[in-house]
Amino acid sequence: MTTTLKKQLQEDLTASIRARDELRSGTIRLTLTAITNEEVAGTVARELSDDEVLKVIAREAKKRREAAEAFETGGRAESAARERAEGEILAGYLPKQLTDDELSTIVAAAVAEAKAAGAEGPRAIGAVMKIVNPKVAGLAEGGRVAAAVKQALTAG
Repeated sequence: MTTTLKKQLQEDLTASIRARDELRSGTIRLTLTAITNEEVAGTVARELSDDEVLKVIAREAKKRREAAEAFETGGRAESAARERAEGEILAGYLPKQLTDDELSTIVAAAVAEAKAAGAEGPRAIGAVMKIVNPKVAGLAEGGRVAAAVKQALTAG
């Protein structure tokens, strides 16, 4: 019994191999390997849920983004472009990311909620993050969320 997202990846891999799309097939193959590694990690092999598969895909996409930045800094534009292209393929499997405005709205509500609970100022970051993280899980990167929370707390 495979999860629907993992099954989708496997079907897309087959289609991309048939279409001789090396970039897409290579990217999906690496992602499926990461999912399999996650499934056999630990003491008992298990099937990942769609949410867990999404986390693996998000982690893979983040690796591509970071690698692209590193290649860009190192003056290897061709490698950076390939990493970005792989990241875009993976982004197609992820839920749409929140815009900055949507993230700010969620963070502002969380800051107000934390203030009501007695947490204020820069030391309230932990309390606010606890409120925000479940609401934005998979919809915004951790670094973006943390930056938005810090900005909201220092401005307020």
